[in-house]
Amino acid sequence: MDLLSEMHPVSLVAILLLAGYFFSINWVFFYRFLFLKDWNSKEHNSLESLLLGEKDVTDSSFLYKFLESRSRSTGTLRLAEISATKEATRFLSFLSIVSSTSPFIGLFGTVVSLLGTFGDLAASSTGTLGIVTAGVSDALVATAVGIFVAIFAYTYHQLLKRKAYETVEYIRMQGEALQSKKVE
Repeated sequence: MDLLSEMHPVSLVAILLLAGYFFSINWVFFYRFLFLKDWNSKEHNSLESLLLGEKDVTDSSFLYKFLESRSRSTGTLRLAEISATKEATRFLSFLSIVSSTSPFIGLFGTVVSLLGTFGDLAASSTGTLGIVTAGVSDALVATAVGIFVAIFAYTYHQLLKRKAYETVEYIRMQGEALQSKKVE
């Protein structure tokens, strides 16, 4: 708490913004990960049943809901795949933005805090190394927090991107299985 009370106000705002980012990315990750895990399981089961001889996808499949009122042409299956991709990749751009901007937000807080430290040093008649090192260590906290948030945002982005890819691939494979049954 002493560290926060002695920080430059701009650094404090940067850290509060990064804390908001951190809570947001954790919410997005856990919400989307559980959603995609469940969706992935449904699509996997539907593909398995198609490959085991069922004539149609299961009613829990995204493809079923998409095809129930449309024709089963290649174009329609492609539109279903595009629609599924859009739904599966929701919030990935937010995670990407957070992972790329949070180090800069932290760095901005650090630079402003360092400017304040050097200003205090210039105004002080007894400028010592202790004043500089205390100011620098306080300032670097914002950069560390920015990097910390970026690491989690980037990791979450990659994990969700992979889950989304798997889900869309199951849908694509179901479409190909339906097309091959249509030809037979």
